Amino acid sequence: MNAALHGGDTGNAHIRPEERIAALTDGLHLMMDEAVECPSHWQVLLDASATLWRYSGGNVALLMIQMAQRGTEEPTLVAGYKEWARHGRTVSRGERALWVIAPRTARVQQATPPDGTQQRVAVGDQLPRGAVDDGKKTVITGWRGQAVFDVSQTQGKPLLVPRGVAAAGADVSELWQSLAAVADRHGFEVDVTDAQHGLTSGFTDFAGHRVQVGGWLGQQERTAVLAHELGHVLLHGPDDEIGRLYGSGADHRGLAEVEAESVAYTVLRAHGIDRGPQSATYLAGWADAVIEAENDAIAHDAGYRRPRSRADIAKSVLGRVTGASKGILEISHPPGFGGKISASDVEPRIDPAVSYLGMEQPVPSVDGPGMAGP
Repeated sequence: MNAALHGGDTGNAHIRPEERIAALTDGLHLMMDEAVECPSHWQVLLDASATLWRYSGGNVALLMIQMAQRGTEEPTLVAGYKEWARHGRTVSRGERALWVIAPRTARVQQATPPDGTQQRVAVGDQLPRGAVDDGKKTVITGWRGQAVFDVSQTQGKPLLVPRGVAAAGADVSELWQSLAAVADRHGFEVDVTDAQHGLTSGFTDFAGHRVQVGGWLGQQERTAVLAHELGHVLLHGPDDEIGRLYGSGADHRGLAEVEAESVAYTVLRAHGIDRGPQSATYLAGWADAVIEAENDAIAHDAGYRRPRSRADIAKSVLGRVTGASKGILEISHPPGFGGKISASDVEPRIDPAVSYLGMEQPVPSVDGPGMAGP
């Protein structure tokens, strides 16, 4: 990809934090515009997301932009300077950092006053009179640029690096069991049946909490259909407020199908199964679906919360797809590291229903809906 980061040199370690965030965000918007103008870029993003699945879609895109600018290979395993040192590797002399967007966090004291509301105060501050101490919690207070390095920029102790995932192969029957477990965790029963819903090979019944998969399919195709339907389960239920902001789901079925198939493609790719030819029809419609949603947003002037530009819509779709894929892959355990050495993924989330005393109110993700942090 030929996208370039705007708004300043993100490789300059001395620019102000807000300038770095602005530059990263501008670069991400440009890359999303490119992905709509050239739909094949969407599949490239999904391929990278299958390798770096522990990162948000926005940060995957940012890493790809910066590595492409330097004419080097795509990133495969990324960590900060100190994290590499903890694993016996050092950053090679002369290497410039890659930058991702990371949350700025703070420890807060949670309390419930007599009126029953939830409040948070800075650790060490006095609690409101009569309040019950609910313990401490880490919350997001803002966003910052974080310097990281790809394994190709380091030297030292050898590490198993997840390259060429398509060559790894996969135990399809084992993957099927993992996907069925994901469905079960979300309260859905998987029904393999010869009954057909319309002309489809699979169907998700939200009212009945049931996923139907065609019994006439082979094992790999059946697994791919289940992965697709899990995309619907995780993204397109009746409580999908984010998708409704830009028309995913019932309003724009084409975009919902692109999201679901993108989840399936990413999950199977992470497990060494290349579904490129089979997914091509769905993924080729990516740009048209995004543009249709953009035109609908403009026509209906649906308010400030709704992503209006194609770049904003594309960015939100990428965040939703990678978030859903990560939720599945954390259970199915594909080979490799998922782009991070450390597998600890405790991510604090902003709770808008809580008031903050003596503290700055946390700000929403700069990545937009569904893309909170790395």
